[in-house]
Amino acid sequence: MNAIEIRNLSKSFRGMYALDKLNMTVPVGAIYGFIGENGSGKSTTEKLICGHLVPDGGEIKLFGRDYRDAGVRVRVGALIENAGCFPGSSVWNNLMMQAINLGIEEPDKEIERVLKIVRMEESKNIKFKSCSLGMKQRIGIAMALLGDPALLILDEPINGLDTDGMRIMREILVDITTKYSTTVLISSHILGELEKIATHYGIIRQGKMVQELSAKDMESRARVFISLKTADMQGAKKLLSEKFADVRAEEEYLRVYDVDDTEAIVGYLYEHGYVVSEIKKNKIGLEEYYIELMSKKEGK
Repeated sequence: MNAIEIRNLSKSFRGMYALDKLNMTVPVGAIYGFIGENGSGKSTTEKLICGHLVPDGGEIKLFGRDYRDAGVRVRVGALIENAGCFPGSSVWNNLMMQAINLGIEEPDKEIERVLKIVRMEESKNIKFKSCSLGMKQRIGIAMALLGDPALLILDEPINGLDTDGMRIMREILVDITTKYSTTVLISSHILGELEKIATHYGIIRQGKMVQELSAKDMESRARVFISLKTADMQGAKKLLSEKFADVRAEEEYLRVYDVDDTEAIVGYLYEHGYVVSEIKKNKIGLEEYYIELMSKKEGK
């Protein structure tokens, strides 16, 4: 069973399609990284799943049931745009108001549970307006976790966070899936951070799904390359380009793509009078994979 199954989902605003027959599958237990440029349809998709918008057509199923089914709606938590908290109220009181609104039994225990998950136990009496951006994002996730949802939908939760804030957020999201068996759908522009935690990806462009793949699939498809440095980078690039199909000067290195034999490259350069001072094998990451995929779609 999948946590989310979307088939031919469409949504238009004033005659312009934000989503155009979108298909999407999120496995149970996944951290699904939802990727796309601004205006590609990520937030619209998330709002449709949450029932905040009404689709023009198509089908949304959550855990095998129609997304409008009351029994499945209670299994969904979401943080879209902001936490919607009262600035002058404490973290605890904001969570209590939401717990009461949701009709949660023993709200005190539930609030303690979610505060522990997001590492905010010591900050429960702080007023929301006094919290940092990272703390506010974690409070929003705590509110979304009230009631122990099986599916958590997060719209750009790590944007604007500092390095430590992003680290804490990563650890929280991994804990949510591994310790509490919650499926997470997360959109983000910070692909380097997303790559560290996501188990699956969906890449959307102009309202259509371009590609869905697992992290393992991406690892196997990602192009390998060798990075190297030498005293005469321009001359070495010209020489290597005569033997290898794709040689680029990037980030103070020469990159030779689709090759993993470092000894052959070092030997070839040495034969022609070039001494390699640094060399290493690597694979392109999620951000470069995404850029290459988008370039192909644009015919570049």
